[in-house]
Amino acid sequence: MDEDANLTGKMLIAMPGMRDPRFEHSVILICAHSDEGAMGLVVNRAIPEIGFSELLAQLDIAASDDLIEIPVGFGGPVEPGRGFVLHHVPRGIEIGVDGMRIAEDLAMSTTRDILENYARGHGPQPAMLALGYAGWGPGQLDSEIRQNGWLTTERGDEIIFGTDNAGKWRAALRSLGIDPVVLSPDAGHA
Repeated sequence: MDEDANLTGKMLIAMPGMRDPRFEHSVILICAHSDEGAMGLVVNRAIPEIGFSELLAQLDIAASDDLIEIPVGFGGPVEPGRGFVLHHVPRGIEIGVDGMRIAEDLAMSTTRDILENYARGHGPQPAMLALGYAGWGPGQLDSEIRQNGWLTTERGDEIIFGTDNAGKWRAALRSLGIDPVVLSPDAGHA
């Protein structure tokens, strides 16, 4: 992978012909991309069975009256019991040891501390909690992109942190000037 091909902080948009039903119509924020592989979080799949308050109760984290409810979503099929909080970081603020900076103003945290902060009414906003993640081995994501499995676009916080999960895929395509109706599920290599 050359340095210009690093997709960290960019979004993937599943093409209509995506054969893996776990990623059909998905929008994924790439959190890390290197020669060793890639890791991302699906940002448009809610988990309706569990809300943030219920998740805190399962983890024995007491919520105060000031609780900040953040959306809980399906982050991907890898380690679905593991949570990743995707959140803004004010410029110049350091993130903790267990955090990973995705962009200057965006990070991912995996500690219980950040969940406790939201439970007490503190924590960076906007934010979302993703259960599980999407992962690719060395060169796998680059290959899937070359095979027309994904489109890439710049990060769009209104898409990532928006509440209309059902409309995020179309909104991501429109951010590229593409009408979803005109996309064909078949690849067209010349």
